[in-house]
Amino acid sequence: MRAIVCERYGPPEDLVLKELPDPTPGPGTIVVRVRAAAVNFPDVLLIDGKYQLKIPAPFTPGSELAGDVIAAGEGVPFTPGDRVVGTSFVGGFAEQALVPAAAVTPIPEGIDYAAAAGFGITYRTAYHALRSVARISEGDWVVVLGAAGGVGLAAVDLGVAMGAKVLAAAYSPEKLEVCRARGAAATVDYDREDLKTRIREITGDGAVAVLDPVGGSYAEPALRSLARGGRFVTLGYAAGAIPAIPLNLVMLKGITVQGMEIRTFATDHPAENERDLAELHAMFAGGKVSPYIGARFPLEETAAAVRYVADRKAVGKVIIDV
Repeated sequence: MRAIVCERYGPPEDLVLKELPDPTPGPGTIVVRVRAAAVNFPDVLLIDGKYQLKIPAPFTPGSELAGDVIAAGEGVPFTPGDRVVGTSFVGGFAEQALVPAAAVTPIPEGIDYAAAAGFGITYRTAYHALRSVARISEGDWVVVLGAAGGVGLAAVDLGVAMGAKVLAAAYSPEKLEVCRARGAAATVDYDREDLKTRIREITGDGAVAVLDPVGGSYAEPALRSLARGGRFVTLGYAAGAIPAIPLNLVMLKGITVQGMEIRTFATDHPAENERDLAELHAMFAGGKVSPYIGARFPLEETAAAVRYVADRKAVGKVIIDV
């Protein structure tokens, strides 16, 4: 099979396409003929050796995939031909992937491979953040930073579906237009407008919640825009810098600052995780929400796809067609 290999930590351009042996399933695992894989920002960090968990090189990156079961080990509830979507910390950028059966689910009827591959990680992250951490209600003003990125645009889509008023913040007119098309009630170009001032002007008394997958210089003005008792959810640092928040702001306004990390959410909050996933699956299967796919690349151009995400050019999801 063909697979993308990270032979040493470094930039996306160092990735190589190689022929590797076909994987063989063991107990509890399946082999998936990958049809589509999604690129996520953690893939960029993992390839560069900057993710919080390091995978020894060489390895095949790619954590989110969709395709067809071609072989199944003992004790798994899948058979060859089943259409599945799942996550595996690595291994997705390949024609075949060996994954634990517990990490995959059937693709809902009527959903194509690309949409399935682009849905899981970003939508789970956004929904847990909105539903379980920020605890938004219908009519709440919710600010989404990096709103045109994978997690950001998922949060816009889900926030609108949940009845919130979403204020999408991003850095170009083209990206903001996509956010408005996806239902954002208002937008702010945070590279051309004063973020704190515009949020307060638009929301009146301030936003109920801020979702921040970006960090950097955007975090503090967004936090300052929160209403009393507001909730700030930190999800990542795509801008490259981890912000330092003045704690007096948190004290004076009674703000809650909380982190949410998708890898550990299910372990830390099993009941909320089970509820959220059931609700999210129903929304996806029913066509209420669906990922926006902004760019697609063939497998042999995976390095370009990862670079596209690394340079913050992505709008919504970037898909590798395998």
